[in-house]
Amino acid sequence: MSDFVDGFWGYYVGSIALLGIAWCLWLIFSQRKWLGASTVKVEDTGHVWDGNLRELNNPVPRWWTIMYVGMCVFGLGYLVLYPGLGAYKGQLGYTTAQEVRQDQTEQDISVKPVFAKFASMDIPAIAADPDAHVIGQRLFLNNCAQCHGSDAKGGPSFPNLIEGDSIYGREPDTLIATITKGRNGIMPGFKETINPQMASDVAQYVRSLSGLASDPIKALRGKREFMNYCAACHGAEGKGNKALGAPNLTDDVWLYGSSEATIVQGILNGRNNRMPAQEQNLTPEQIRLLAAWVWGLSGGRDVTSSVATTTTAK
Repeated sequence: MSDFVDGFWGYYVGSIALLGIAWCLWLIFSQRKWLGASTVKVEDTGHVWDGNLRELNNPVPRWWTIMYVGMCVFGLGYLVLYPGLGAYKGQLGYTTAQEVRQDQTEQDISVKPVFAKFASMDIPAIAADPDAHVIGQRLFLNNCAQCHGSDAKGGPSFPNLIEGDSIYGREPDTLIATITKGRNGIMPGFKETINPQMASDVAQYVRSLSGLASDPIKALRGKREFMNYCAACHGAEGKGNKALGAPNLTDDVWLYGSSEATIVQGILNGRNNRMPAQEQNLTPEQIRLLAAWVWGLSGGRDVTSSVATTTTAK
């Protein structure tokens, strides 16, 4: 509760907590004058069943009153030591984030011997190790399958890792850097300088680069605009640039789809695709095993799919 961005809610929650305890104390003392009031007379409600079964109104037992008050005192002590009064952080400075980090540290220490055998192995050797393969697959399923799919074949806007046609490359160091620091692929939008008709021409030219059906007249016009606006990143031949993260437009791998409408949308509005960094979630040893598992999906090679109509991966 100590991470409220608005001070009002901190005071609001804190006041409710304190008023709740105060009300409980008032309730118990309003029903019993004092802890030592053991001489309070037992009231007869006047309800009788079966001739001699009489309902009485007994005073609250002393032990119950002591327990009730003790719980209220415990609650007040807890709110002083731990965060519970809105923005108040507590005297002990406890946070759930700190507890999670401590648990993660203990977990990392306990599993370190498991990764020790792979410390001196390179990525290809790790990828060929059966034990490492199992660990890498588990890491992928827990951390990557949400986007890339449990079969690693990705989906619209999420790369297919089986094909191996990687925008940044499949070298071991590149994979490790990608997993560790993440990626943020940005294609600028050109709707301020290219009208929809020009974008349609460029889309036809881009489709022709990968052997898809295209209008030759529009593709010819589109080539001129491609050289003006797109070649700086994708290259004059459209083969991309791994250093910039610009995809190869001459293969049959499409991240968003190969239809003219999808390509035009990308040209006009741009694309912004982000892969989150995993350095806060995984240890360097885990990242190496995960990189080895991904590398092993295609043997470390950039492989282009042979199906010209695929639309699951650019």
